[in-house]
Amino acid sequence: MKLYYSPGACSLSPHIALKEAGLPFDLVKVDLKAKKLEDGSDYTQVNPKGQVPALGLESGDLLTEGAVIVQMIADKAPQKNLAPAHGSSERYKLQEWLNFIASELHKNFSPLFQPALSDDTKAFFKDRLMGKFKYIDQALKGRDYVMGQHFTVPDAYLFTMLAWADRVGLDISGLPNLVGYKARVAARPKVQEALIAEGLLKAS
Repeated sequence: MKLYYSPGACSLSPHIALKEAGLPFDLVKVDLKAKKLEDGSDYTQVNPKGQVPALGLESGDLLTEGAVIVQMIADKAPQKNLAPAHGSSERYKLQEWLNFIASELHKNFSPLFQPALSDDTKAFFKDRLMGKFKYIDQALKGRDYVMGQHFTVPDAYLFTMLAWADRVGLDISGLPNLVGYKARVAARPKVQEALIAEGLLKAS
């Protein structure tokens, strides 16, 4: 498999999932502004959406959309318990989390990375995001991870969004469950491997 990624982008989520799953894969870096690969070739010839993540499969197919990719990764390594079984009520809860993170966090972050937008506009989206993070903070009460006591693929996605919160100066220090959660996920060896591979963390 090939994971097309950009350092620190939302592709970090499937990168972590692949590491946690223990599946073999190659990393292919994408310049999102230029839509180029490191060899200078046109990324849109690989993925016409021009976005990451994209996962090239052994079959030659390409899978896009992070919330879908991480479920496929989990299903390829069922022994790792990164997602509940298909058709179970817990699987639908996992999909609920992935959808919430994608629609309520991920998309509300996007304007904060647009230099053309005013500070007032960005403040609006920061306030909206803080409301979502307060909800998650309460949902994490008594839990180590979003689905309970075991790490699953939505945790990789939520951790990526928390890294984005740092980048845009969103202060979550008043949300103790979320602060503890972020530290717990960051301490996982496979998460650290992904961060190091993307140049986001120095190897110790």
